[in-house]
Amino acid sequence: MLRKKTNSVGQRAGRTSILAEGKSTSVDRRAFLRGSGLAIGGLAAISATGGSVTQASAAASVTGAVELKKSVCTHCSVGCTVIAEVANGVWTGQEPGWDSPFNLGAHCAKGAAVREHAHGERRLKYPMKKENGEWVKISWDQAINEIGDGMLKIREESGPDSVYWLGSAKHNNEQAYLFRKFAAYWGTNNVDHQARICHSTTVAGVANTWGYGAMTNSYNDMHNSRAMFLIGGNPAEAHPVSLLHMLKAKEQNNAPLIVCDPRFTRTAAHADEYVRFRPGSDVALVWGILYHIFENGWEDKEFIRTRVWGMDEIKKEVAKWNPEEVERVTGAPGSQLKRVARTLANNRPGTVIWCMGGTQHTNGNNNTRAYCILQLALGNMGTAGGGTNIFRGHDNVQGATDLGVLANTLPGYYGLSDGAWAHWARVWNEDLDWLKGRFSDAEFDGKKMMNQTGIPVSRWIDGVLEDPENMDQPDNTRAMVLWGHAPNSQTRMKEMKTAMEKLDMLVVVDPFPTVSAVLQDRQDGVYLLPAATQFETRGSVTASNRSIQWREKIMEPLFESKTDHEIIAMFSEKFGFKDRIFRNIGFEGSEPVIEDITREFNSGMWTIGYTGQSPERLKLHMANQHTFDRTTLRAVGGPADGDFYGMPWPCWGTPEMNHPGTANLYDMSIPVAEGGLAFRARFGVERDGDNLLAEGVSNPGAEIQDGYPEFTMQMLMDLGWDGDLTADERAAIDAVAGPKTNWKTDLSGGIQRVAIKHGCAPFGNAKARAVVWTFPDPVPIHREALYTNRRDLVADYPTYEDKKFWRLPTMYKSIQDQDFSKEYPMVLTSGRLVEYEGGGDETRSNPWLAELQQDMFVEVNTRDANNLGIRDGADVWVEGPEGGKVKVKALITERVESGVAFMPFHFGGHLEGVDLRDKYPEGADPYVLGESTNTAQTYGYDSVTQMQETKATLCKIWAA
Repeated sequence: MLRKKTNSVGQRAGRTSILAEGKSTSVDRRAFLRGSGLAIGGLAAISATGGSVTQASAAASVTGAVELKKSVCTHCSVGCTVIAEVANGVWTGQEPGWDSPFNLGAHCAKGAAVREHAHGERRLKYPMKKENGEWVKISWDQAINEIGDGMLKIREESGPDSVYWLGSAKHNNEQAYLFRKFAAYWGTNNVDHQARICHSTTVAGVANTWGYGAMTNSYNDMHNSRAMFLIGGNPAEAHPVSLLHMLKAKEQNNAPLIVCDPRFTRTAAHADEYVRFRPGSDVALVWGILYHIFENGWEDKEFIRTRVWGMDEIKKEVAKWNPEEVERVTGAPGSQLKRVARTLANNRPGTVIWCMGGTQHTNGNNNTRAYCILQLALGNMGTAGGGTNIFRGHDNVQGATDLGVLANTLPGYYGLSDGAWAHWARVWNEDLDWLKGRFSDAEFDGKKMMNQTGIPVSRWIDGVLEDPENMDQPDNTRAMVLWGHAPNSQTRMKEMKTAMEKLDMLVVVDPFPTVSAVLQDRQDGVYLLPAATQFETRGSVTASNRSIQWREKIMEPLFESKTDHEIIAMFSEKFGFKDRIFRNIGFEGSEPVIEDITREFNSGMWTIGYTGQSPERLKLHMANQHTFDRTTLRAVGGPADGDFYGMPWPCWGTPEMNHPGTANLYDMSIPVAEGGLAFRARFGVERDGDNLLAEGVSNPGAEIQDGYPEFTMQMLMDLGWDGDLTADERAAIDAVAGPKTNWKTDLSGGIQRVAIKHGCAPFGNAKARAVVWTFPDPVPIHREALYTNRRDLVADYPTYEDKKFWRLPTMYKSIQDQDFSKEYPMVLTSGRLVEYEGGGDETRSNPWLAELQQDMFVEVNTRDANNLGIRDGADVWVEGPEGGKVKVKALITERVESGVAFMPFHFGGHLEGVDLRDKYPEGADPYVLGESTNTAQTYGYDSVTQMQETKATLCKIWAA
């Protein structure tokens, strides 16, 4: 619904005098700015915003020399560099980073408008609370004391698990790490963030296939791809700059782009082959492609023999998916899928790309594993141009996940076992018994709360509303802290309203009030705390490809906002553990020193190699972006010679080791010391008598020319390599567990250093496993969505039995057994728009973006619209089978096929036809409000991670 609401033409002040001055001589623009003090906005920002450029006054020219600050866009995870022009502490203009290997001088609409995010007038300006139904300004001291007293009372009455600490993909790495540490010191695992509802099924599926749950290659590496297979993603709108890299492969290599999606997206418009398929049938579609690959012997047999376990079991399942059955389930013709299979087989290496279209399902973990298996069958793993390029949706959702803002792990994916807690207690120099004493002593199924996974953010509503007798925690959630989280990004909005109103206390920490401020009808007990943006602090952020970049601080926090790490320090002091949690971390005034936090997580994140990227090395990379190759990401000369840009993890060992980082995971063509790797040995050495280690292959220079398990001190001793350890390394290893100390728990990094010295990967050299015996479906299988209109398929492809996990009872079969399809016949799916990000609060508060898209809408096929009597642009109601309904504009289009409706998920501020604008604090309401698609979305959660299902539910539509 791209509708321009005005015909006025933006008037721009003339620049004749400036241009005239530049005619006679060749002047570098930045040097000109620095010398003159002229506050000229970056060209990209001007074109996006219609902003004006004026000549500075004489006084400003004398005192206001322009500084250039380098930051990273705070929207999607491509990691685009933003060059901020700052005069007298004011951010006056911006340019895209021309030297950045990621964005190469490009910005999307959101990136070009980020200055407004920091300087936006709709931001929260000071702490506020709801008092007798009115928003009242309060001081920070009052806010911390009132909130803290209330939480301590809840803690005393109901235990620490009754306060839920919901973190954010908008934290930088240091804040994310500190947030998870803070939750541990409070004494709960009820901590989570947006990754749960965007890529938790990716992390689980990918990590359990070959070892690490992350993007294996990079946007830049797609320059080497000979084919690109995209499923469940729309990068042209969700990650626009990434499309530059995809199009380079298309143009440079003549690489065919295959786009599989229920909706003809703006990305599909670039496709050589567009495959439309039924929402929720991803596994069937991939097996339909593999059917032809196996039938014709197009698989990479040698790769499978040496580096994959369990492919024979996959072949048995795939054999069931003949073209006729695939078409019955997916709607995709068998002849088309055979053509896709041949294209992939004939154009190797090819990359597989996916996003939330594949993850947000009750069987999302099956989908992500099926995508991985496709690449294993084709031998496209561990090679330039291959791999799985998994596009993450927020600027630091990868980093916040890595740093452990999750209900099921500590930083670095160490889990919640006693050994994991002991490791981090050593890193924190903390008394482990004191830390244990912070947690409830309750037990469920023989597991203490300290070791019990928390309630995931997707289910926090049920933590409030569920009968405590049905939960694996002592009491209900009574206080909810939404720290950088948009609640309208979650399903079951009507139940969320009820849950918010039942809480003792609701605390929102954000630069903007978010929908949390208006969704509920509370008269009191709601607090809004103004957080600073990432442009008002410094620190590191991890792009989708695992590269870590360092942001400079552009400006001081605006109004009365405070940085996340300062707010954490304030709460820590209130709760009485500030001295303990910051014992390794210094302060600059009231703000913890960011670099000290980086160094602390460097000292503990051995599992995934967040140990070699010191603040100094990260800043060096940012200062020398121009020295890195745009395709390989490796520096060619210069002070970072040989490093990969941003030292994508794993960057093994200590910073002094100077490991370059790992651009492409599992690449056996280069030595480990230069960024090579095998598949990780994390599943044991054998299964049912079968060897799980690699067969006769290893990285160049490895002194073990075969598969091998993960390294321990005992293994170094057995190999006779322990003599390579220094005395200090030996002492550190002995202090942990002596011979039982492994590469993940050795705080000296000695085991990693010695393994790599001998050419080996610290985490071993194993086979990827195509069969995950610890999952509900060891072999990925198709299962119908809970709310399906294909009742003919339910008997053949039923969902799971109801079960309890993640502390809560979870329904599957009891929902699917009910037939809602007669009253709700249409499939409802959701996705992104290029103009907005996430829940949309910050981008809908940006006037330049708000102008571009002012109406929430539903896409409806022409046939359906005519049958329903709906006209383009008319108001319609969309209702889901759980009763939630939204009033939106109709967009009649062939993008969706008959029987399918699509809505974007960035809107909020309306609820079931009611405009809630008057409930926002004065001056903090976004310019654009609208219904949330998630008001009409329904129950449904992944069988492993509790990922919400938003891509395949049902609805009915009628004219308003």
